[in-house]
Amino acid sequence: QVQLVESGGGSVQAGGSLRLSCAASGVTVSNACMGWFRQAPGKEREGVAGIPIGGGVTYYAGSVSGRFTISRDNAKNTLLLQMNSLKPEDSAMYYCAATPPWTCGGHWALPTKYVYWGQGTQVTVSS
Repeated sequence: QVQLVESGGGSVQAGGSLRLSCAASGVTVSNACMGWFRQAPGKEREGVAGIPIGGGVTYYAGSVSGRFTISRDNAKNTLLLQMNSLKPEDSAMYYCAATPPWTCGGHWALPTKYVYWGQGTQVTVSS
């Protein structure tokens, strides 16, 4: 059984930082295509960052590029998202997603690409 458990969300002021973690079980993060998504009230779920198997490249939404960094901690089987220079528009529920190698096709930011999802962690940025 695959479980993805996000943590690290919270409330910060604009310009602050947060580090999200996604602890995985039942799937090896180093052998899965992984992503972070977010969804604000009344909006569609959007891809924030993605990392393929191997991690040689990373992908970011234009709105977070240069501020967010996605990475893996293989020893802890955890996906990370370092978020710096946070803005009020970054406020949303953040979700971790994973998909096994045989389903890694498709654009990293498409939610339908991913088989497994966490329950989310709330990020609120105040101005």
